[in-house]
Amino acid sequence: MAHKDYVARGRSKKQATPPLKPSLPWLRVVITLSLVAGFSYFLWSIKGNAPGDEFNDSASTEHAQSKKDTMPDIPEEEWEFIKSLPEFTVKIEQKEQDQPAPRRLIQCGSFRKNEQAQELKAMIAFQGLEAQVRSSKGTSGVWYRVILGPYDSKRLAEKHRHTLQRAKINGCKIWNWNL
Repeated sequence: MAHKDYVARGRSKKQATPPLKPSLPWLRVVITLSLVAGFSYFLWSIKGNAPGDEFNDSASTEHAQSKKDTMPDIPEEEWEFIKSLPEFTVKIEQKEQDQPAPRRLIQCGSFRKNEQAQELKAMIAFQGLEAQVRSSKGTSGVWYRVILGPYDSKRLAEKHRHTLQRAKINGCKIWNWNL
């Protein structure tokens, strides 16, 4: 069996002809130059025909002057509130607040088992906040609630709730409760 050299087979003994240099497309150059020249002539021809140039003519200046003479004078405005405002007083009725602002609590969970509530309390303690576990007896049995507070301002309660959310402790709600 004859041994074939596949690498040498691909080579041909013919010499490749060098690629031809593309010639300059004279037709495109001529068309481009003629378009640029035509556009330049068009701009030069409309140079003095703008609508804003009408005041350069003496006739248009006279027309504008006669139009200005026929316009009525601007009336002088009088404002009454400038005179009456310093003498004006406003009476405001203030209601006395008999009740103090409601105190707020944050409830982060309610569990059937005390161990689950204590676990959540420990997670909250790792965030630097103090939680309490309170048991409450309802119609469906005993529940263990994990609460924080009480807070005098809603702003502080919101701040602590956002701290807990950053720690992936979600579901905490702010309630207006008094204990």
